[in-house]
Amino acid sequence: MTQSNDYNFAFLDEASKREIRRSIIKAISIPGYQVPFGSRELPIGRGWGTGGIQITLSIIGPTDTLKVIDQGSDDSVNAVSIKKFVSECTGVELTEDTVEADVIQSRHRIPEEKLRDGQILVLQVPMPEPLRHVERSEAKTRQMHADMEYSAAWLVLYEQITRYGKIITGAGYPVMVDDRYVMSPSPIPRYDIPKLDNADCLYLFGAGREKMIYAVPPYTKVEPLDFEDFEFEVEDTSAYTCAVCGAVGVFFDEIYDAISGERLFQCSDSGFCKKNVEGRDTLCSK
Repeated sequence: MTQSNDYNFAFLDEASKREIRRSIIKAISIPGYQVPFGSRELPIGRGWGTGGIQITLSIIGPTDTLKVIDQGSDDSVNAVSIKKFVSECTGVELTEDTVEADVIQSRHRIPEEKLRDGQILVLQVPMPEPLRHVERSEAKTRQMHADMEYSAAWLVLYEQITRYGKIITGAGYPVMVDDRYVMSPSPIPRYDIPKLDNADCLYLFGAGREKMIYAVPPYTKVEPLDFEDFEFEVEDTSAYTCAVCGAVGVFFDEIYDAISGERLFQCSDSGFCKKNVEGRDTLCSK
């Protein structure tokens, strides 16, 4: 696909892209630290992934290959719309194959296949501040990060244990990055949290409405918050099998057969599922 002449390459002006790239470099240099940036206006409402889109537009090059997923799906309205927007103002090649992509933009999922060195995963983030549910003041949360005062974050998990007998936080489980900053990993499921630790790829997180960028560089230590007697656990999918490709041990979407009413499970990662159906090799990250 060729780039439309109606747009600057990657839509944003060059000064804006340079400013965003400078923020990305700072974020990479201080893993888990939230870097403020001047969030630009896009033809998409804030809250619909503009932070991630701005990162993607700022780092993508003419020879790159792009993959976009929304909660694992390549074909959702959000994913299709973003792919169309980026392709029309860059002309880059699109793919549904995780292995072929140089840049992957995602909403709330990390692909099932293991990401390699040189790949960049951009995650859309609705709420970048992991302490927001315990402190509403932005000034105070930034001071808490500076002082490494995270007792309130552990207190929330402890209260869940005393009330429910277990930690019930699902999507967006807080993590400690490089033994320094508590970070929101975006609303990815707990199943995806271990993929952040010592990964080969670069993770970039963008919150357009909150105007924050942060990062987890390759080979960085990332640990979920937990307790010695209540260790972090991912969702147990061992009893399920994908009704489409037969995959086991992956993250599933629960679906219902409209005719029989039967409860079924399907791979959340549609590209991974498609490759299995076609008989192509897949390298699962677990």
